[in-house]
Amino acid sequence: MRGTKKDAQRLAAEMTVRAPTASVARVSVFEMLDLWAENTKATWAPSTEVNQLSRIRLVKTDRISSISLTRLTAVDVDQWHARLERKGLGEAGIRNRHLVLRAAMTLAVRLGWVPTNVVATARLGRRKSQPRGTLSDNEVRAVLTSASSLVASGQIEPQASIALRLAAMTGARRSELAALRWEDLHAGRLVIDSSIAILRSGDGSRKPTLRDDPTKTANRRVVSLDAASIVLLASLKAEFGAGSPWIVSPRSEPVNPERVTVWWRRARDRVGVDVRWRLHDLRHWSATTSIVGGHDIRSVANRLGHANPSMTLQTYAHAVEAADAPIAQTLSHVIDLPNPLVLSVDAISGDQVIDGRDGDEDAAS
Repeated sequence: MRGTKKDAQRLAAEMTVRAPTASVARVSVFEMLDLWAENTKATWAPSTEVNQLSRIRLVKTDRISSISLTRLTAVDVDQWHARLERKGLGEAGIRNRHLVLRAAMTLAVRLGWVPTNVVATARLGRRKSQPRGTLSDNEVRAVLTSASSLVASGQIEPQASIALRLAAMTGARRSELAALRWEDLHAGRLVIDSSIAILRSGDGSRKPTLRDDPTKTANRRVVSLDAASIVLLASLKAEFGAGSPWIVSPRSEPVNPERVTVWWRRARDRVGVDVRWRLHDLRHWSATTSIVGGHDIRSVANRLGHANPSMTLQTYAHAVEAADAPIAQTLSHVIDLPNPLVLSVDAISGDQVIDGRDGDEDAAS
């Protein structure tokens, strides 16, 4: 099929889905949620699986889960939302549960069990939200300088400063940074095609297991690096490359992605940058700065590993608006340039000779 690996896995799951044990009329929302999870979780990252299964359990606690698929209406969904609001659940929580139920009903539609997805047509309240904003250039430089100082003083691991620099330079997620190997570095370019997943035991009694998985979108991307980053990587490899296959880990096993977050927090707090800024905001800064700098959306989307440039356009609309101002200046510069032909005509009074002919005859012809 045309599409990503995850698209193929979803299609395979739908093609092999088992028929319900009872008639479709007796299949409940509860059962449909389980069926959707069973046939979709192969495409989920471990963290996604934990979140989705938790949301499914929460949907099941409401009486909407006991309604049969064929009897579920948009009114039922609206009433469900109202019950959640009365319980004090916020907009994000309601939306997360709504999206899970909508996805399960989408599978039911594809299987031909119901004609339409009533969850998709139900009202879902949406408040106007202000853009989160982005780190300033000075704040990014301050944090990266702070990380270098902490490394120089031996307070954090030597890989910390390059990890944060790569986060800003490439826009890579922390799990992708943790999965970078020296073999992924080729002629000043990084190949990003995997991420480190954190697998935790249900009761939290055991140390988390780290697993090398595909990236969030299961895509492979190649990201160019700047000269300064290449020099820093060469220095780091000379010191640790022989003992570890991982760029941001000195050991034989990868670093826990949560450790990269610790590096960020210590460097951020040391220079007094607002605590609301997360490690992930380096990714947002990288994208915003690239777009404002005039780089096209598709190139930025490829660098970030977005499956679709429309996602980039939606997420970074504020940056696109900022990049629009120079376009107006460019167009104005062209429009308002003096027209040499008009000036030459205006400068000549009386008869005008153009190409050796009388000006009046030329105009008349």
